[in-house]
Amino acid sequence: MANLALNHVSYTYKNAEKAAISEISQVFEEGKVYAIVGPSGSGKSTLLSLMAGLDLPTAGEVLFAGESLDGLDLDRYRREDISMIFQAFHLFPLLTVVENVCFPMELCGIHPKDAKPRAEALLEGVGITKEQMKRFPAKLSGGERQRVAIARSLASNAKIILADEPTGNLDSANTQNIIEILASLAHEKGYCVIIVTHDSEVAETADVALRMRDGRLRYD
Repeated sequence: MANLALNHVSYTYKNAEKAAISEISQVFEEGKVYAIVGPSGSGKSTLLSLMAGLDLPTAGEVLFAGESLDGLDLDRYRREDISMIFQAFHLFPLLTVVENVCFPMELCGIHPKDAKPRAEALLEGVGITKEQMKRFPAKLSGGERQRVAIARSLASNAKIILADEPTGNLDSANTQNIIEILASLAHEKGYCVIIVTHDSEVAETADVALRMRDGRLRYD
């Protein structure tokens, strides 16, 4: 099982007097939605960065499928083993919707001819129409762009999705839609979905709700 685990993880920024996160241990399993909630400055973004392999802990270790990230090819890990969804979508503005979803597949060596039909299938799976696939991201609504971002996160076949405030720019109807999509990915297709959020309503829909405060993580 390709789970993600934190083993007594701490992180202190250079020249900082206090650790941003302290002694966190937690296992994240496939088939579940996790929500990490907490105020700004509580350490949520730092924790997400460590799980994504963008930084390494100053103490403890992050484990993927039982192996420490410290010993993995982190570029490959970020390309093939995890996917990220952001509040600001981070779609390429000069690529069409379908080209945005093809991009990570092509990075993994899939020929564009083979990537396109799979990208179209992923987009259809999150409710994007054939006509919308031809558009540039600026021509979509916020909710549609986030659905494209979810489809792109599935393109690499990574089974762990890290979502950083994925509903932060959305209204309540689109928030509900995105949460339902993420829940169905976990419960029906076995993904491990980890959502960092300020929204307590989003946390209430998760299988496991965790709270960050002063760099420490506990069950909510």
